Formats: sequence, structure tokens, C-alpha cells
Amino acid sequence: MRLANYEVDSRTHDETFEPAGGVRPLYREILARLSDLSAQELEQRRKMVELLLRNQGVTFTVYSDDAGIEKVFPFDPIPRLISAEEWDHVERGLVQRVRALNLFLADVYGAQKILDDGLIPADLIYRAGSFRREMVGMTPPQGIFTHVVGTDLIRDENGVLHVLEDNVRSPSGVSYVLECREVMKRVFSVLFEPHGVRPIDDYTDWLRDMLMHVTPRAVGEPTVVLLSPGMYNSAYFEHSFLARCMGISLVEGSDLVVRDGAVCMRTTQGLRRVDVIYRRIDDDFLDPVAFRPDSVLGCPGLFAAYRSGAVALANAPGTGVADDKAIYPFVPDMIRYYLSEEPILPNVPTYIASRPDDRKYILEHLSELVVKQTDASGGYGMLIGPQATAEQREDFKRRIEQNPRSYIAQRTIQLGKHATLIDGSLEGRCVDLRPYVLYGEQIRVIPGGLTRVALRRGSLVVNSSQGGGYKDTWVLNSTEPGTKEERREPSTVS
Repeated sequence: MRLANYEVDSRTHDETFEPAGGVRPLYREILARLSDLSAQELEQRRKMVELLLRNQGVTFTVYSDDAGIEKVFPFDPIPRLISAEEWDHVERGLVQRVRALNLFLADVYGAQKILDDGLIPADLIYRAGSFRREMVGMTPPQGIFTHVVGTDLIRDENGVLHVLEDNVRSPSGVSYVLECREVMKRVFSVLFEPHGVRPIDDYTDWLRDMLMHVTPRAVGEPTVVLLSPGMYNSAYFEHSFLARCMGISLVEGSDLVVRDGAVCMRTTQGLRRVDVIYRRIDDDFLDPVAFRPDSVLGCPGLFAAYRSGAVALANAPGTGVADDKAIYPFVPDMIRYYLSEEPILPNVPTYIASRPDDRKYILEHLSELVVKQTDASGGYGMLIGPQATAEQREDFKRRIEQNPRSYIAQRTIQLGKHATLIDGSLEGRCVDLRPYVLYGEQIRVIPGGLTRVALRRGSLVVNSSQGGGYKDTWVLNSTEPGTKEERREPSTVS
């Protein structure tokens, strides 16, 4: 592996190399070991990784791809390292943020004090497509709305981690984290030897414990299922993987039926009552009676059973209003309002197009900003001003003027970069990080998470649907390498 030609971009923060070009202390041992491998050895191991991932079904589908085929999520073997000290900071910030988001949802579907006090304009809430009036007055089991959260973090030019967005509906990607670690242990075991890497294989046990915690009735062994749209969904591998690891049934809407107010699962022994549903279906498709009448993915009567307390849904319907991009700028205010604390993790400064002054600024500075559609994801509905053509900027200008509620803008951050293996050499590529947070009896954060990497030179978009790949993320037990992988229970909040 060639290191000599690595170029450090002075405009960005590089996690692997210092500005003068030297390797950062955290990475010296691991890059030294990788340098001992020849280009041929590295290529053989890379192909072995791809073969293992393909054989294990670790694939995804891009709906916009005319070929419509499953693809192996591109995997980069250079792991991302996070020191124990930095992870402690991140973990505390994520727990704080998830607590505030859950309190916000309980409030906005309850007393709505935050609206009465004027901290958030009521119009932003009521016009959000993800706000569910059907949830007003509803308290979910154990008072938890946000059971599984994936929060996206990025580094700015100074290396400071910021929250880019929250994902509180049904965040995906954790299966790649778990499978990636197993592959790394098998193919690149030599890299683990000098590092004390915190394990992540307890995640599915934590997920099952969390789902059991929110069961709405006292029974000896609650029945928990994972509700999937089916095999043609792009995340179906993850659905089947998580269900298998938790030892629960993977079901589709046609497998469920409501009888006498309870949700039941069809089995070869007859109907079996279901207590908790980990749903991976959007709100609109959960129940054709309550939401979209043309949905064939959900179960008629499911929402009425939920409202009555007969079944628990994770995540709760209506949570999407908390990760609406127009609500995102107010999360620091939520933390101060509900917790009386200062935010540990900062937001990216954001302009809301529905505000006249912000809209004027956005339209005058389109060439400098990143514009995002509030209800889009996966890298779609986005304009990166500095890289856009004049025609693209003019198109977005018209869109914003016609429907300002649907857009926000953020300054273009030169995303932090990480060394990535490209054709046998290391090159800097932009990365983000999605840790996963589980809210049950305790709040638990998986050590690390999904590091996505923009494999295309110069690209700021890390999404797999836009040509991105992923890395293994190692949270170390100590700042200095030197101990083998150790088991450490993460800090939790009751």
C-alpha cells in the first residue's frame, strides 16, 4: 500500500494525517501494519471481503437504477478510529439529544407547551407531512416514541463534530455495521491485534431487550415481530438479518390480522397474539384504514389496536416530525427547554426558507449553500451550490419560491476526510458517521456506528445510492493502541 503520495487538503480536517503530512498518533500502528501488505495481498483481501459480503447477502438496491439489481455495498478496509475520550463526548451528546427529541414528541402530541411558549412556530409543525394528527393525545407504552435513532455526524474544517440530521422513523444501516465488523475480523485480523476495540455484537441483544421493555401487557414472554414491506424493499437484507439475530418472526402485513382488538400473527398452529412490532414500514403504509387506503403493505385495524394499548409499535407513528429538516434547527432549543442543559453536540447553522429573511438570504447565496428538501432523504432533493450549474440553481430558486416550507439551506461545510484505499493507494475521502441509539429501560449507544465514505473524488455525498461506501468504525478503550479487543458495557442513562 502506497502512502508517499497522500495529499492532505488544507481546506478540510483529515482524521488520518496531520496538516504537515505526518500520520496522526492514533493511526501510526494500523497504517504501519497495512504498509507491510503488498498491493497484491491487499487486492486479494479486498476481493475476499466482497465475496464474503455477497455470499452473506449484504446487499442493497438503488430504486433509481434502471437495472434494478442488488449490489454489494462498497466496503473500504481502512478502519476509522475514535479515541475513548472523544467517544465519551459523542455518547453523552447523543443521549442528551435523544432524550430531548422524545420529550418534544410527547409534548407536541400532548400539551404542546413548546408551541404555546413560541419556541417553535406552530405552522412548521402542522404543515409537516410527517405530523400525525391521529397521534394527538396518544402516550405510547413506557412513554417512548424514539426507540431506535440514527444520528448523522460530520466534522467541520476544524475537526469539530456537528449533528447533520436525526433519523427517528426507522433508521437503517446497522446490519452493515455488524456484518462489516465480522468480515474485518476474518480478513484483516492482523489489524485488531494491537488495538483495544470495543465490541458491537451485543447490539441485537440490546435491541431485543428494548422491544421487550415496551410490551403493553404483563405476559411471561411477549411476542415480538419485525414488520417488513417484503423482499423487494432495499433494506430487506437488514430486516431478515435483525429478525434472525433476535430470534423473532419476520412478518409482512398479510401475516397479521386484528381480532377482537388485538393484533395476531398467522402461524401453522393458528393465530398468535403479537405484543410488540418493530416496524420497518413508513407511517403511510401501516394501516389502510387509518392512513393510505391503497396500502397493501400494512394491516387493517393495526393503528386502532395501537391506540387502544393492545400492541406497541417501535418507532411510534408520527416520530417523523422530530427529524423533519425544518424542525432540525430547533433541537438545541429543545435541549435547553426540556432538559435545562446546553447542547453537547452542535448543529450545523441552518436557514429555514419559510422565514422571509432566511429565504432572501438563501436565494441570494445559492452558489454558496447546500439546499435540502425537508421531506427527502438518501442524497435526493439536494442542491450543492458550489458544484451546481447555473441551470440547476435557477431550478431550485423556482422550487423554493413556490414552496418555501419544503426547503432549508446550510453553509457548505468542507466535510472531514479519512484515508481510503483507492486502487492500491491511500487517498482522502469525505466521511460521516451514523451511531445508533436504543431507548428502552436504558439509553444505549452502539460503540461507533456506520461510517459512510464518498468514494468519488471531490464528492460530498456519502449515501450508497449516490456512489458511497462504508468503513468499520473502531471505538478504542484507550487513546494509545496496545490491548486486544475488550468487552466494555457502554454508559447508559435510565
